[in-house]
Amino acid sequence: MGNSQSLGPLVLQGRGPHDALPPTRQLLADKSYDADWFRRALAARGITACIPSRSNRKRPIEHDRALHRQRHRIENMFGRLRDWRRIHTRYDRCVHTFMSAICIAATVIL
Repeated sequence: MGNSQSLGPLVLQGRGPHDALPPTRQLLADKSYDADWFRRALAARGITACIPSRSNRKRPIEHDRALHRQRHRIENMFGRLRDWRRIHTRYDRCVHTFMSAICIAATVIL
């Protein structure tokens, strides 16, 4: 199952652990998230998708290349978070406790 399939229901329903996060205007993602239904779901929530088109798309959809180049910062942050054993292995079953551990780790990292 691809990432877009697991993230899709959260975007469509507007529910999930991301509800505690502030609303966003843009989503930076890689080519695996390039699906028409996913883009429509983001647009319905007022989110602009910055997703490069897959190579097999008949009509490529333009995206902000300069903004997408900054995506490495997001990937680097996830890499640093995974250095924390508690987060990488997800010992906590409760979403609230897990998100608290992420916040503490992010605060220490930054």
